[in-house]
Amino acid sequence: MNSNGNGSDNIIEVVNLHKYFGRNEVLKGVDFKINRGEVVCVIGASGSGKSTFLRCINLLEYPTSGKIFFKGANIFDNDFNVNKYRAKVGMVFQQFNLFNNMNALQNCVSGQVKVLKKKKPDAERLAMRYLEKVGMAQYIHARPRQLSGGQKQRVAIARALCMEPDALLFDEPTSSLDPEMVGEVLKVMQDLAATGLTMIVVTHEMGFAKEVADQVVFMADGVIAEKGSPAVMFTNPLNEKTRQFLSRVL
Repeated sequence: MNSNGNGSDNIIEVVNLHKYFGRNEVLKGVDFKINRGEVVCVIGASGSGKSTFLRCINLLEYPTSGKIFFKGANIFDNDFNVNKYRAKVGMVFQQFNLFNNMNALQNCVSGQVKVLKKKKPDAERLAMRYLEKVGMAQYIHARPRQLSGGQKQRVAIARALCMEPDALLFDEPTSSLDPEMVGEVLKVMQDLAATGLTMIVVTHEMGFAKEVADQVVFMADGVIAEKGSPAVMFTNPLNEKTRQFLSRVL
């Protein structure tokens, strides 16, 4: 935990975000802010809009209306470089999304070469550094089908880190994993949080949120119903919906 509460360190700001799928309004006016070095955990029941919210930040989904600012720049401005932005705001998915025809090292090299235009030897050096960091250095030649779920997710995290992002978004990164693998992935994420990486984590791992988050955001029915420090959110939430949700999951 290393938030400094300094507004000028604002990395991502979301203003009045709405998202419709057909007639179904999934996000109903979300406002959100994260500062450099903060870890924000987003919790809530399924269908509350958490993943859609994350996907809108990364522009995997385009919001219907609202604004998103990245370091003060409106990402919907015509002259804003969306590809560069996507490289700077990385994403780790529930289903890993690794390239099955590439080994762990190649998975971590390809984006650096294609998107960041790095030379291959430099890309490989950085990939090795991050694969080592997530405890996967001995598996660099393994393809995804040869790895466990927890190992795949650690490669996916290393791949995201290779882009040297300003912020990393995690969409339920442990929900596809067998229970015994959840710990190894959360441990990697905890270590990353300790390095000062800015992280937005949609998760149902309440222990992780309690321990690692600077701020916990509770979403219900497409809005942020309540947000606050883990100490407040887990011991004394104000909102009745938050209370009901936490009494179910804790």
